[in-house]
Amino acid sequence: QVQLVESGGGLVQAGGSLRLSCAASGRTFSNNAMGWFRQAPGKEREFVAAIGWSGGSTYYTDSVKGRFTISRDNAKNTVYLQMNSLKPEDTALYYCAAAWLLNKNLELPRLYDSWGQGTQVTVSS
Repeated sequence: QVQLVESGGGLVQAGGSLRLSCAASGRTFSNNAMGWFRQAPGKEREFVAAIGWSGGSTYYTDSVKGRFTISRDNAKNTVYLQMNSLKPEDTALYYCAAAWLLNKNLELPRLYDSWGQGTQVTVSS
């Protein structure tokens, strides 16, 4: 497994921006596909974005396309989620997750074997 620590959450007004970071330690970071998931109160955890272990492929849920950007810096063992044009419905606890050499179905949380503790994002209207 890999240890993951998220940061960057907070309170922001609708239309604002936040950048989440997830620092990893443990096994070789570059060999992990990385994903961001979120969970709002009373709702199931849902996929937000993912980036392949090779770094060349990115995936987004439809509701964040054009607003969120996932990226990774393998030299810093960190994955980022840049969130722009935030909406109140983006309010949730955001988790990053890692999956060893995962190439497909990156939207499925059951395929990830390491999870962070989460960082809270609250968007006010």
